[in-house]
Amino acid sequence: MKRKLTSRTVRLKRGIYLLPNLFTTAALFAGFFAVIVAMKGDFQAAAIAILVAMVLDGMDGRVARLTHTETDFGKEFDSMSDMVSFGLAPALVVYQWGVQALPVEVPIWGRIGWLAAFFYTVAAALRLARFNSNAPSKNDQYFQGLPSPSAAGLVGSALWLTTEYQLAGPVTMASAFALSVITGALMVSNFPYRSFKDFDLVSRVGFRHLLLVPLFFMVVAIDPPLILTLLFLTYAASGPLLYLWKKARGIPMDMPPILWFSDLKKNPDRKGSTSDKDGADDTATGTDDP
Repeated sequence: MKRKLTSRTVRLKRGIYLLPNLFTTAALFAGFFAVIVAMKGDFQAAAIAILVAMVLDGMDGRVARLTHTETDFGKEFDSMSDMVSFGLAPALVVYQWGVQALPVEVPIWGRIGWLAAFFYTVAAALRLARFNSNAPSKNDQYFQGLPSPSAAGLVGSALWLTTEYQLAGPVTMASAFALSVITGALMVSNFPYRSFKDFDLVSRVGFRHLLLVPLFFMVVAIDPPLILTLLFLTYAASGPLLYLWKKARGIPMDMPPILWFSDLKKNPDRKGSTSDKDGADDTATGTDDP
């Protein structure tokens, strides 16, 4: 009996957990589906598919943590899925949209388009490689650089906005290509972005807090492409703004958020009082500073 239990345990360890990998596979399918429908010219469906992939990708990690089914295989599979859904899919969809949006074929626009798409793709790959190779940090409340799902969500929602309001022309194309380059640069930057991993979904909350859920959906339902684009733009801008705010206040980048609003003006006073005390001691001992 002991030998049978041991062999079964070994088989279970060698296997994979089905539940979190189902969400990862669904996210991969949504990203691949976005490319397929974009090739057929349905860019609104492609943009929505990218957003669906982003939602599914956020669920697989939380499901794995809640059910204690985190594995190395799941992490690697999630990275491969992210590369397709949030690296290749947004770049190819935006490039395909730009090619079809041109009234006439302009070679220089096509070249700029695929170069911008390639920059976004390689930035997503570098972002994922850096995330996988970095040692686990004790302060996991922040990401280093814009997460690739958020970057894809920004590109997808902006594309949905252009198709919803039928925006076209060289200015719109240039804006879309510039957005791809900027989001790619933010992915490989060192700007801090909130990870929201400390958001507790298991503990009890007040009854009035439940009103925030339907309120959020009501706000998004007013104009989904516009509201989502504004939300993703706000999150993308939060990294540089948070970096500049910390720089201005002299807050270390790895300081926990609970200590951000401490009275930093006390340190100079303490430093001055310490210096005065040291100066008094030096005068008493008959020594002078060099």
